Amino acid sequence: MNKAFPDNFLWGGATAANQIEGAYHEGGKGDTIADVLPGGKIRLKWLLGEGSLIPDTNKYSYPNHEAIDFYHRYKEDIALFAEMGFRCFRMSISWARIFPRGDEDSPNEEGLAFYDRVFDELKKYGIEPVVTMSHYETPLFLVKEYGGWRSRKLIGFFEHYAKVLFARYKDKVKYWMTFNEINGAFFMPIQGLGFSMEDGPERKQAIFQGLHHQFVASALAVIACHEMIPDAKIGCMTLADTIYPYSCNPADVLYAQKEEELSNYYCMDVQVRGEYPSFSERIWREQGVTLVTRDEDFVIIAKGHVDYIALSYYRSRTEKADKSGAETAGGDMVMGVRNPYLKTNDWGWEVDPVGLRVVLNQFYQRYRLPLFIVENGLGAVDVVEEDGSIHDDYRVDYLSSHIEAAADAIADGVDLMGYTPWGCIDLVSASTGQYSKRYGFIYVDKQDDGSGSGARMRKDSFYWYQGMIRTNEAEI
Repeated sequence: MNKAFPDNFLWGGATAANQIEGAYHEGGKGDTIADVLPGGKIRLKWLLGEGSLIPDTNKYSYPNHEAIDFYHRYKEDIALFAEMGFRCFRMSISWARIFPRGDEDSPNEEGLAFYDRVFDELKKYGIEPVVTMSHYETPLFLVKEYGGWRSRKLIGFFEHYAKVLFARYKDKVKYWMTFNEINGAFFMPIQGLGFSMEDGPERKQAIFQGLHHQFVASALAVIACHEMIPDAKIGCMTLADTIYPYSCNPADVLYAQKEEELSNYYCMDVQVRGEYPSFSERIWREQGVTLVTRDEDFVIIAKGHVDYIALSYYRSRTEKADKSGAETAGGDMVMGVRNPYLKTNDWGWEVDPVGLRVVLNQFYQRYRLPLFIVENGLGAVDVVEEDGSIHDDYRVDYLSSHIEAAADAIADGVDLMGYTPWGCIDLVSASTGQYSKRYGFIYVDKQDDGSGSGARMRKDSFYWYQGMIRTNEAEI
């Protein structure tokens, strides 16, 4: 049985500048927080706040510096996206390419011109750019000089950056997003907020305060976008957590509900509804947080609510009130307990396509705004055969099951705009700094030790996705 998608459905793929561009010191670009994160499993220590912000190239590798060299090979890569039939391409702009320090008055023309060339190349093939303005790429100067988003000054810097983008690209970009996975700050603040500290009251205060500054900055960008590009759409972007209680024990149900409120709804309520949710006071009290705000912040937030909700979805999460003796789920820093009904991938992430349908329904019923799946994918080790072929049926199985779940959500009544699986081309993993954790339809010959020609090769999934976009149907 085939399940058709709307005729205007936005099929494509997703990436981030710091994970594909490379050329980290070319074209006048400044350093970002991603440029000081080492490659390999040691990266986890940096994400948890245990590492230095000064690179040590004698001791560590920094794969984001080279990434897959999209900066020089974007024409080749976009041609491959077009061959697959992409209708859109979700990408990010590196803030430090436009403002190398982040606080300048005048932008870097070389950086602006680079993205002009990328957008023009996409237009040549009829591919719509979907642009994230801040995707784990806070300029390093803002981190060292101001303390990242702990500082209220970053609100003005980000608003200025956003207005420069809107003025420059108003005729080239119609879909925007402000902050990538804004709720990810609860788990890895160094990527989203530009700082990380040891656990404790100071850390919690800083995270909630930094998020408040981002909420105001995001709302100001939304207001500016609506004024400067009236026909554009601008959304928020959240890490979607389908959260299950481990059992029907009321303590587990309540615990899962409170986790869901913080993880899924705290940030989105502000960005979508234009106000803090009713449970905020309880959360601040429980976390020992006292927000420092201004009266105008709430006027701005109320006015600057988004047009659509973008989300990433990789796996669900199962929570238990009393975790003693329970097996912890694998994966990155978003941990729960092991769900006995789900299988796991090579990195220990539980695979749950039904969870995507669940969370899409939850979000749409709560907000009644169009939804956009802008990340969903399978990180896996791919093997290149002697004849150059790459057989990744496991990726096809993963993606097809999630696309089926998306189709079912549409049948449930969910307004779903599009689907851009993560890492449509192999790139540097954000959580592990590895090339070997591959997501793409396109294999890139780069290895964890930095070796490799950078050559692009089509995997079996490339042809599968090409056929699915062409038919606009999920084959079940």
